[in-house]
Amino acid sequence: MENNKRMRTWLDDFNLTHPLVIAGPCSAETEEQVLKIAHELKNSDVSIYRAGIWKPRTRPGGFEGVGAIGLKWLQKAKAETGLLMATEVANAAHVKLALEHDIDVLWIGARTTVNPFAVQEIADALQGTEKIVLVKNPVNPDLALWIGGVERLYNAGIKKLGVIHRGFSTYEKTKYRNIPEWQIAIELQNRFPDLPLICDPSHITGKRDMILEVSQQALDLNYDGLIIETHIDPDNAWSDAAQQVTPTALKQIFEDLKIRKETTEESDYNNEMIKLRANIDIADSKLLEILGNRMRVAEQIGALKKAKNVAVLQNKRWNEILGKMILDGEQKGLSEEFILRIFKAIHQESISHQEKIINA
Repeated sequence: MENNKRMRTWLDDFNLTHPLVIAGPCSAETEEQVLKIAHELKNSDVSIYRAGIWKPRTRPGGFEGVGAIGLKWLQKAKAETGLLMATEVANAAHVKLALEHDIDVLWIGARTTVNPFAVQEIADALQGTEKIVLVKNPVNPDLALWIGGVERLYNAGIKKLGVIHRGFSTYEKTKYRNIPEWQIAIELQNRFPDLPLICDPSHITGKRDMILEVSQQALDLNYDGLIIETHIDPDNAWSDAAQQVTPTALKQIFEDLKIRKETTEESDYNNEMIKLRANIDIADSKLLEILGNRMRVAEQIGALKKAKNVAVLQNKRWNEILGKMILDGEQKGLSEEFILRIFKAIHQESISHQEKIINA
């Protein structure tokens, strides 16, 4: 699969003056709930109404969706509001039912994207469809797996494709429900600049009060749209209550978001940007030089450990470094999350260099 301008055709056909917005409840709960939310969103920036019909939960025993009856509610919502309808599919049976009920947009969830067998089953069931199909990133930060999911659909003759960035699972405690790992989505965007990229701030944050912040970050990174969970009574939602917003709150988010130009031809902007980027290039070169020097010191430490038959990993020393760097980083305006990520990467590279020396 190669990038192609035609990848954007389905999105361009909406003729929007703002990013694409997909919104609606995490789960379809009752016909009344589905219809009421749809009518609340009808005269807004929302183009596509979303509702989960089948809900794959992490553990059994929770609410797992109303099933096929919810598709009839979506049909009714479409007839009454004119909004396009979207739902998640996880297997060929879901696909068959969704197509029978003329659902306009299907998305493949993170727990499904991680399984190439399941994605291929869905691709086969959708062979040649004219429906819009969106692929959420897998739960683990694996860009190849994400792209592979899209490629399976593309190879099945499906042309109206897009991706949804919903963040990645982590065992670490952070302010996010699923850490964004923006660099992964940016890399996908670099490889396929015309493949529509949609952000799911609801699942990234897990908290409704962070949705505006993450939505703005996504738009600042030139994302094409947002998918935001919206409920008339979020606190009493049957699933993912904490991350859903009311239709009124959603409309306020639309008003507060700043849509920025991708670039400008103004000479003063371009001249200043050239100077600033030159400074960034200099700083990056210095960073690489410092990191190279650090690795050379790590190799010297490796040689000393080899001579004295000492293990590579020294947990006490590592924890001391990490604690100090977090404190120092905060004083320089760097987040703990960033410091952890950067120094864990440096530490792993240092270990690799020491192991090469010890095992030589």
